[in-house]
Amino acid sequence: MGDVDREGADSRRRARGELESGVLATLWAADGSLTAAQVNERLTGDLAYTTVLTILSRLLDKGLVTRTKAGRGYAFTPARDEATHTAGQMRSLLEHGSDREAVLSRFVDELSADDERLLQRLLGEPREQ
Repeated sequence: MGDVDREGADSRRRARGELESGVLATLWAADGSLTAAQVNERLTGDLAYTTVLTILSRLLDKGLVTRTKAGRGYAFTPARDEATHTAGQMRSLLEHGSDREAVLSRFVDELSADDERLLQRLLGEPREQ
């Protein structure tokens, strides 16, 4: 019998978000577009090809990847670079919090000294309009 956690879910199964993140990370690491088969080859674990196709389709529907015809199938490319994507996620989390100041304060409090210096430097630089 498989490993079952307290909520009754099979712990060997990965959440959809984890699979999407893995596929995006694979695409970001590539030098160019990848087909579903190429993504599947580069992912860790033993995913079915159809699972990778489903994840790529969901990412396409969300606007997170683009596709171009490649032979009989498609090749996929991230719609945004990793930094832009991650910054968007951070902004979304901040916008959905009820106490923006507390969230930002806690975020800064938990930064490493190096990251805090980097943030201070970035905030001190003139912004492009």
